[in-house]
Amino acid sequence: MARIRIPSAIVILFVTVQTGFLLFMYSRYSSFMPHSEEKPSQVHVLILSSWRSGSSFVGQLFSQHPSVFYLMEPAWHVWVTMYQNSAKVLHMAVRDLVRSVFLCDMSVFDAYMPWKRNLSDLFQWAVSRALCSAPACDSFQRTDITSEMACKTLCGRYPFSKVEEACKTYSHVVIKEVRFFDLKVLYPLLTDPSLNLKIIHLVRDPRAVVKSREQSVKALARDNGIVLSTNGTKVEDSKYKVMQEICRSHVQIYETATLKPPNFLKDRYLMIRFEDLVRDPLSEISEMYKFADLTLTPTLKSWIYNITHGEGPGKKKEAFKITSRDAVSVSQAWRNVLSFQKIKKIQEVCKGAINMLGYQLVDSEKEQRDLSLDLVLPRRQNQFSWSSFNPKH
Repeated sequence: MARIRIPSAIVILFVTVQTGFLLFMYSRYSSFMPHSEEKPSQVHVLILSSWRSGSSFVGQLFSQHPSVFYLMEPAWHVWVTMYQNSAKVLHMAVRDLVRSVFLCDMSVFDAYMPWKRNLSDLFQWAVSRALCSAPACDSFQRTDITSEMACKTLCGRYPFSKVEEACKTYSHVVIKEVRFFDLKVLYPLLTDPSLNLKIIHLVRDPRAVVKSREQSVKALARDNGIVLSTNGTKVEDSKYKVMQEICRSHVQIYETATLKPPNFLKDRYLMIRFEDLVRDPLSEISEMYKFADLTLTPTLKSWIYNITHGEGPGKKKEAFKITSRDAVSVSQAWRNVLSFQKIKKIQEVCKGAINMLGYQLVDSEKEQRDLSLDLVLPRRQNQFSWSSFNPKH
């Protein structure tokens, strides 16, 4: 059989012409297609904080909203399973889990939980109103204010598949996490087109954090070991090494977000101080809701007032629970409880964070105990702005 030999130059020319024609047709076709720059239908909010900083309270402000699907610290499962690693090593696994949860893909928990599981196998599931109401559980309505105890009693035996089913029915997915120590770790999520991520960075006076941590020493020991890279050994933070890392992380996160931040962080980072929140709850909560594209409802307003105007600072056994307390009293309790010697040590390891976040150092026990001396610097007075704040002045 005779073979037809085609010169290679003709083949190259043919392929070039064909490629050019396909590119031309694609450009013509795409010109008729709408160029959508719309964001994903869901809003994703990450409450970024550290242990004992009031983040559970802030989480509840979102959890009780009827438009929000909320999970409290899902990365707990990563740390419990891989506790012999350091926080830095676990950053990537935590980030991947958080991304999957934001996208309502709960198969990510297969690596960290029993194969046959109920909704109640999820860490702190009962503090999520979304997991206590339809479609996750039939006992409550979305507009109800739910309690952890009632939810545990009525909803614990529902299948784990209800978590993903419920997540997909909400306009907002909110996660509270205390296991990120570097904002740059989150850059892939902030640039991910499938996410519409906003970050609320909650901070608290480190001296108040230490006072609160002292109520939960044993509960925090394993996490302390991960923060300090002790290969699984539990640690009691008597020398404030963990606090030093926490303070350092707050400075890093704040500086990264405010000092020449990348364009993709514009309008997607909000820093909130716990002290401002408890002094003027409705104003600060309204600011957070506006940032997250949410509306404050009358039911939520009433609940917020009740939860922040209880009597006393709360009991030790309530350290991880949201109960009605005198929130301002809680924020100032460290000034009467901690010794001045402890305060001096905390101020030494966290001086940079205390200055940068807008708190006043105390130089004596007299200043510490004098509650008429306000140690929380104003944020808005005299056109105060974080970017212009100089801690040396």
